[in-house]
Order: sequence, then structure tokens, then C-alpha cells
Amino acid sequence: MSDEGSGTDGSSGSAEWPVVLRGVTESVVTTQGPDGRWNVAALGLHAGGNPEDGDATDDGTPGPSVTARTYGRTRTWRNFRERGEGYVQFTRDPIDFTEAVLGVRERADPLLASVDAWARVSVTERDATEEGGTRVLTWGLDPVETATERETVPTTNRGYAAVIEVTVAASRLDVPACDEAELRERLAYFADVVETCGGPREREALGRARELVDGEF
Repeated sequence: MSDEGSGTDGSSGSAEWPVVLRGVTESVVTTQGPDGRWNVAALGLHAGGNPEDGDATDDGTPGPSVTARTYGRTRTWRNFRERGEGYVQFTRDPIDFTEAVLGVRERADPLLASVDAWARVSVTERDATEEGGTRVLTWGLDPVETATERETVPTTNRGYAAVIEVTVAASRLDVPACDEAELRERLAYFADVVETCGGPREREALGRARELVDGEF
């Protein structure tokens, strides 16, 4: 990690999030499996007490809590349940995010090289429901240690944003409740945006998404 990074260690059991969270913020989470390796997955962070509305305070900081959901018996669900913690990471790298959403990736270290900021969180099960026969668990996330590895001036790139939308649509292709034809229309549209507006890294991420879902769009 960068020598310029700064962080907080929640010796009292809590720390501040290293970024402002509002609405739903996409992140990458690593959780430790039974073999000691760290599974990499995407995780949506809901700011506020209710994951349905993503309430936040007027200045954009989180409300009473930050929550996330797991769908079904995933590695993240298993590791949250067995370990009770994970590393929530904020990265701008489109390939790392694409592989977190669509691939199965495990590594020896919890932190990605591309991470800009991270939070080691303790997790607590808050709620359990079912959606279309899939068990959905809501987890409360409390940061106990955080760090900012690098600071950057943000830019707005449609190609990068389109990569995120590609991964969301591609991840739902095998969900029975979703309309596959509609999803493929979305994939084609956002793939075109990536090709038109993205840079080399975004276009490489698009190619990786196609490999991971074994499809053309």
C-alpha cells in the first residue's frame, strides 16, 4: 500500500468510514474462507438504517448505520457468518470490479493493489427475507479499522460508469425472475458506451466481462 496512506484503528471498537457514503455505493469486499484465503466479491453499501431507501444525512454522511445484502449461499455469506468480518474496499479499477462481480477470485492478501481506501468491518446479521425463492440476508457493517491509501481528483467517465452497468446486467442473466432479452439489450447499449467513451482499461474490463459470462454483447 502507499506510504502516503493514512488511517484509523478503532481501538474502542469503532472507526469512521474513510469515504462519504450516500444512497448505494458499490464496493469490493474480501472475506476470509476456511482455507485462509481471501475471497473477492462486489458488495453494495446502503447508507442509512434502511437498505430500501438508502437514507443519509443532509451533508451526505451515513445515517445510523451502513448495511449490505447477500443473496443465497455465497462465499461472502459463508465467510460473514463464520468470521464476522471482512475488508470493504473502494477501487476505481474497472477490471478489479468486473472480476469481483462476475468471477471467482481468491488471494493470499485481503487488500487489492488498486484500493484507494478501505475499512475492516465487523458484520452483524440484521434481517432475513426471501426474494423469488432466494434467501436474502441484511448485514450491519461497522468499521473498526480504516485507511486511505491514495487521494485523487475525481473525474467523470461514461465508459467507466458503463462498465459498472454491464456487470450489474451480466450478473442477472441467470436469474429466472429477470427478463433475459431486456438484459441483453442493456448489455449491448452499455457495451457500446464502453467502446465509445472508455479507455484501454475499461475496454479490457468489457472483454473480461464477456469471458466471464461466456457470451457476446
